[in-house]
Amino acid sequence: MNKAKRLNRSKIALLLVALLLLQGRVYGQTRELSGEISLSGAFALYPMAVKWAEEFRKIHPKVRIDVSGGGAGKGMTDALAKVVDLGMVSREIYEEEVKKGAVAFGVVKDAVVPTINTGNPLYNELKKTGLKQSVAAKLWNNEIKTWGEVTGTNSKVPVHVFTRSDACGAAETWAAWFGKKQEDLSGTGVFGDPGIAAAVQRDKVGIGMNNIAYVYDQKTKRPYAGLAVLPLDINNDGKITPDEDFYDDINSLMKAISDGKFPSPPSRDLYLVSNGLPTNEVIKEFLRYILTDGQKYVTEVGYISLSDETIQKQLEWLNKSN
Repeated sequence: MNKAKRLNRSKIALLLVALLLLQGRVYGQTRELSGEISLSGAFALYPMAVKWAEEFRKIHPKVRIDVSGGGAGKGMTDALAKVVDLGMVSREIYEEEVKKGAVAFGVVKDAVVPTINTGNPLYNELKKTGLKQSVAAKLWNNEIKTWGEVTGTNSKVPVHVFTRSDACGAAETWAAWFGKKQEDLSGTGVFGDPGIAAAVQRDKVGIGMNNIAYVYDQKTKRPYAGLAVLPLDINNDGKITPDEDFYDDINSLMKAISDGKFPSPPSRDLYLVSNGLPTNEVIKEFLRYILTDGQKYVTEVGYISLSDETIQKQLEWLNKSN
């Protein structure tokens, strides 16, 4: 390649980078920042927020970022009360919260799935029949007492239903799949995503609901020991067909969510919420980073990226606070 062609290609590359920067899709902050950012809320978003905080601090080591869990309800309450800068919320934002000043930035997508113990006596049968929407509604309404009622057999093996004791997006989203709200759910209350997963791992006849980040090991991409996802019988025919069977590893499930094969709910967008449009430059830069370069870590941590159009809208909204 001659020198002139090399120069032309270099110029084209520089123009492309400049264009992306102008569109806000590449994180271009180079000046040094310092300050503090605090986040609290949804366990669903916690692993992703921790990863973003770690990577952002590699660029801006003088910025301190504190991330704590506690459920989506806590995240929203803390954000509206300005106890934290950003609340992690794993459900849709209510109109009354918007009226109180909630401004939500969609950052990633994930899903809530029903979890069972791999030692369940009916494990093989359950993997074949899956979970109907109507059966899920009865399970979390204390109408079903045995696994035989779930599988349509005569089994008298008892079923132990777990739900969340904390106000959270996971339970709200799960309940929305069968037309209910979190407060309508019955079952043994357990705090937090890790708590539900641990409860099901200990109980061979247990069933719970978890965000996928707490079901799948990010190293092996398969469910943690003792945990399995009970497939959803999406077409309600009493059996799991090949096009409904995508739970063996997280990559297959993520593709199904991305392709729209997994229903919404219980798939959903996850949000970072501030009280009003943020004006603090450090917080704005953290959000800008999340919506640009930070997106390259989304799949690695076990989440699904939002569409380019959605991300662009979030960036435009963020830029309104300039």
